[in-house]
Amino acid sequence: MQALAFEFEQALKNMDRVTAQQIIEVASADNSAMRCVDQVVLPALEQIGRQWEQGTASLALVYMSGRICEELVDRILPPASAQRSRQPKSAIAILEDFHVLGKSIIYSTLRASGIEAQDFGTVDVEKLVEKTIANDIQILLISVLMFTSAKRIKEVRDQLKTRGAATRMIVGGAPFRMDDQLWREVGADAVGTNSAEALQVTQQMMEALS
Repeated sequence: MQALAFEFEQALKNMDRVTAQQIIEVASADNSAMRCVDQVVLPALEQIGRQWEQGTASLALVYMSGRICEELVDRILPPASAQRSRQPKSAIAILEDFHVLGKSIIYSTLRASGIEAQDFGTVDVEKLVEKTIANDIQILLISVLMFTSAKRIKEVRDQLKTRGAATRMIVGGAPFRMDDQLWREVGADAVGTNSAEALQVTQQMMEALS
């Protein structure tokens, strides 16, 4: 899978959708869709994100590679359409990042598993707090790609506490894989380093709140 992740990264850098799709088809043929995403798509995308932070990749590459990945992931991990049961209110958001793939993957995974989460899209700290309170969200999943965005999660936590919200926060994204204690520093309740972990933690929180 590591070799496929490298080949996939090169295809993204070349904006080669055809080759990228072929790699995903090969990877998902012998593995679950979730494993394909976690071990091929995410590593490639995170590497491109790191290169952007280091100044060796353009923002256009980050954006376009994300769009390509979104299309491919939707093919192997489509959102479920089954009717949802009553459950604690949950939502997912991207905090001040350009990249939406991580959120899209988790959102699709949650829905495919029967969890009805609201999609807040890309928001800043203030808007995220307002949406969380206005919708009485009990479980909030926050996805980030950049370290600077991850650090701002603490502001979300502090503002929610100030306003009396008892929302539980699950965080995920590249910064939390590089620093396994960062989620504690930003005041999150849990971390999901991949889609499977994010789903498991969300399910556990929902069971505790039900």
